[in-house]
Amino acid sequence: MTLRVGVIGTGMIGQDHIRRLTHVVSGAEVVAVNDADGDVARQVAAGLKNATVHATGENLIADPAVDAVIVCSWGPTHEAFVLASIAAGKPVFCEKPLATTPEACRNIIDAEVAHGSRLVQVGFMRRYDAAYRALKAVIDSGEIGAPLMYSSGHRNPSVPAHYTKDMAIVDTAVHDFDVTRWLLGEELAAIRVIAAKPNSLGGDLQDPLLMVVETESGVLVNVETSVNIRYGYDIRGEVIGETGTAALADRGPVVVRSGNRVSSSVPEDWRQRFIAAYDVEFQEWIAAVAAGEGATGPSAWDGYAAQVVCDAGVAALYSGDRVVIELVDKPALYARPSERPKGSR
Repeated sequence: MTLRVGVIGTGMIGQDHIRRLTHVVSGAEVVAVNDADGDVARQVAAGLKNATVHATGENLIADPAVDAVIVCSWGPTHEAFVLASIAAGKPVFCEKPLATTPEACRNIIDAEVAHGSRLVQVGFMRRYDAAYRALKAVIDSGEIGAPLMYSSGHRNPSVPAHYTKDMAIVDTAVHDFDVTRWLLGEELAAIRVIAAKPNSLGGDLQDPLLMVVETESGVLVNVETSVNIRYGYDIRGEVIGETGTAALADRGPVVVRSGNRVSSSVPEDWRQRFIAAYDVEFQEWIAAVAAGEGATGPSAWDGYAAQVVCDAGVAALYSGDRVVIELVDKPALYARPSERPKGSR
């Protein structure tokens, strides 16, 4: 059975996912598209075999020919489209953010809990990266003992002119927050943000930033964002445990020794670094939805938790204070298997 997918938002990321669904992964067909720019949606549809262009996202969701929905539109529109998908009983994959406020995220959680099963998956693709999965396997195995500290680095060669200091947290570090929660298996409890000496290549932007985060159990996490570093797109991660350490390896496929130098390549951007992770993410999502499992990856709770951390981080950035991260009680629907009562699903 082929999963019939509708895509809301046919900009850069939406088009890349359509390419992926059409030419890379198996088991899905894009049958409907929508975009705020109707001309762009029609151009994208023209390159597909049987795609209908819908005037609104709501119309696309209501289309009986659409089995599942992918939301890649502007962040403030996500809440409405995800809620409409839940109301229609259709699985929905939502690129981050799940919604732009904790309150909007809770609206989605409430709707999904009322529905009674998971339909929503959030696009935190790092969880599907082979290197991160290997790092988590080492942590979970106990080989390095209990984690005590985690260091996460997120470096971009440059960012667009409209990029603001808030975006270093809500658009960039949000991935580090989510992958930290996933790697360590616990929530984040407090955050401080420290601005370093500004990079002169960043104009008036406050860059780089160092975020010092505490987990519920006391693991100390530092997240570095440096978004004008020029040399490439470089993602770093190292766990310091009681009896050893584990770190993401450099991404270069080869190490070159020449001219009295040792070097390896660095990815140019996020698409190059995480292209395989996106492929795995969507293949697993398609398989889960086709099997009737709804969604098994990053949940609406994960989207909510990440948004709360981002809001606390922005508050810490402007105040200079340590800000406590306060989450509502987690519904049983989102409990890890080990947390669920016997006999529950």
